[in-house]
Amino acid sequence: MNRQRSRGRATLATIAAVCAVAATPGQGHAADGPTEYTFDPAAVAVQGAETNADATELKAGSVYRSSIGPGQKLYYRLELDDATDAYVSAVAVPKAGGKVAYGDGITISIRDLDDTRCSSEDAAFESAEFPRPIAAYAHRTVEKDSTTCAASGTYNVLIERKSKATSSSEPWELELRHEQEPALKDGGSLPTEAPEDWPSASPVPPVGRQERTGGSGFYDATSLESGEWADSVAPGQTRFYRVPVDWGQQIFATAALSNSGTSTEYLGNALALALDNPAHGHVDDATLSYSGAPNSVALDPLPPVAYENRYDAGADVSAMRFAGWYYLSVTLSPDVAEHYGDDPIGLTLRVKVVNDRKPSPYRGDAGIFGVTDDDRDMAKSGLSAPEAGASGTMKLVAAAGIGAGSVLVLGLGAWTLLARRRAVPVAAQPGADGRPTP
Repeated sequence: MNRQRSRGRATLATIAAVCAVAATPGQGHAADGPTEYTFDPAAVAVQGAETNADATELKAGSVYRSSIGPGQKLYYRLELDDATDAYVSAVAVPKAGGKVAYGDGITISIRDLDDTRCSSEDAAFESAEFPRPIAAYAHRTVEKDSTTCAASGTYNVLIERKSKATSSSEPWELELRHEQEPALKDGGSLPTEAPEDWPSASPVPPVGRQERTGGSGFYDATSLESGEWADSVAPGQTRFYRVPVDWGQQIFATAALSNSGTSTEYLGNALALALDNPAHGHVDDATLSYSGAPNSVALDPLPPVAYENRYDAGADVSAMRFAGWYYLSVTLSPDVAEHYGDDPIGLTLRVKVVNDRKPSPYRGDAGIFGVTDDDRDMAKSGLSAPEAGASGTMKLVAAAGIGAGSVLVLGLGAWTLLARRRAVPVAAQPGADGRPTP
């Protein structure tokens, strides 16, 4: 009897999942008002440790969810070999409606057991002093003829939070990822010096304007290709987008706010634009002032994606070290609401990816550090990663000859049948007087 009930529950769960996929609309992001950051639903809860001896291991290819309070220093652990380059990223998510100050932020570093720092990066609130998700990464790279951080074994990930006394004291949530870079092709010789020159002139703006609604996190970021994309952003809201940038390609991006007839109050740093790489490492950012008139801001020119960019001393150039999805985020200051109201303001993103694609330097599957035909299709259609996954599931359903309507009918029919099957043995059981229970 218990086995039968378990089988029934599993059947209903499967049908419910398929029905949910059948009902999933494309571009299902909320259009108006601030929304909370969308964490990856696969993230595993993990607690940072105050001592490295108690640290929990972060496994490659996995996503984790944690938190950090003001002034805290938290450890996590890695187990690495002596050949693979590893990356750990942290997205810090302050509570909406809180307060941050210039210089508040996090520092993430990877260190060996002698506390030698392999690398570190800061993510901080600078002139745009309002809460929003900020990202940083650290890496352990095995360099030729170097013994620093080259041995296999245990490494520490240290995340430190800095907050002013005047800032909100609530913990910031963290989304952590550990990724490993694929091995290079056998016999491949790559330059070990970053390029000194690259085309920096902004390309001709794309023609045509289409609507795309941004996501609420890296997980559900809306896919974009070269073009002019119309959206809106509310005070305190962050929109996320992603663009596939292959080897040898350059990305240019501009964000523009439309005019508002409600006020002419000048607000410095009213909008923050940021670019992060496929490992969620920070690349570049820019801020825009606003006084009710149309205004725009562009990211600085960045080099074409190249493996050898990692050898550059500049963090923005070094971050353009691999192909994959590059993430754009746009946040409108909550202070805008005081003078311009709570309604969203028109937002336009102009994105241009230039240059022909070059071959990958990796051996085999590049994983997140490459661009596939499916990625380019997603950028063309505007699907986010979860929407693309749902679309793929529906294709399997369609291949089996079952339409969405049939799935729903099948679900209702199975539900009724299972209910009847449960009712039969219950009705046959005798009551206290020996007669069947009605």
